[in-house]
Amino acid sequence: MQSLTPIRESVEKTATEQPDLRDCFLCHAWDDRQGAAKELYDSLVTAGVKVWFSEKDLGLGVPMMRAIDKGLANSRIGLVLVTPNLLRRLPQEGVADKELSALLAGNRLVPIVHQTTYADLRNVSPLLASRSGLDTREDAMAIVAAKIAELVAIWS
Repeated sequence: MQSLTPIRESVEKTATEQPDLRDCFLCHAWDDRQGAAKELYDSLVTAGVKVWFSEKDLGLGVPMMRAIDKGLANSRIGLVLVTPNLLRRLPQEGVADKELSALLAGNRLVPIVHQTTYADLRNVSPLLASRSGLDTREDAMAIVAAKIAELVAIWS
């Protein structure tokens, strides 16, 4: 949690200026939407975190990129679920790559490495791998969610 202190400091100001934002935006590979991303989303919601998640927040007939853009703009931090699926998709420069680019622009991004390693991530995205984050090899998904809940509790 100490390694996430710079993110906490970066968003405290935003929390004061924009109190109605969601706690976080969940960036993930499309292939993970019914698996690991859903598990993380459920764990976060259970921990009391307000999450923008495409599977819940993209309505029928809503332009996807505009909805994602609004989700990014209306979230205090971004979580990126780094899985083997995401690592395969990033070089293709799809939707997750666009989300990631927007999140990397500020100091408000927390990578969550799941079923892969920071070394694998570094081979695909050295910039993302340089960010402090959490790893599900060290903590179960529910513990990761609890740590994120602790991080965002400053806004409650």
